[in-house]
Amino acid sequence: MDATTVRETLRSYITRELIRDESYPLTDSEGIITNGLMDSFSLAELAVFIENEFDVYIPDPDLTVDKMDTLDQMVARVLRDQ
Repeated sequence: MDATTVRETLRSYITRELIRDESYPLTDSEGIITNGLMDSFSLAELAVFIENEFDVYIPDPDLTVDKMDTLDQMVARVLRDQ
């Protein structure tokens, strides 16, 4: 799967299911957690989605603000293990 597909799949899931505002203009470099759009529970939900959607397991030590705060970071993490 290519980066564009991963990015748009994640963007859609985050805005629809976690932020619950599909019209939210989520940018690639926006701090999703640091800006209060998601909390740690939502990050855990995202990890489950990533595992189910992309067959990529993200271990707990990688589910941090430092490593998963932006869409760019999330996409890079998914592609790293594909």
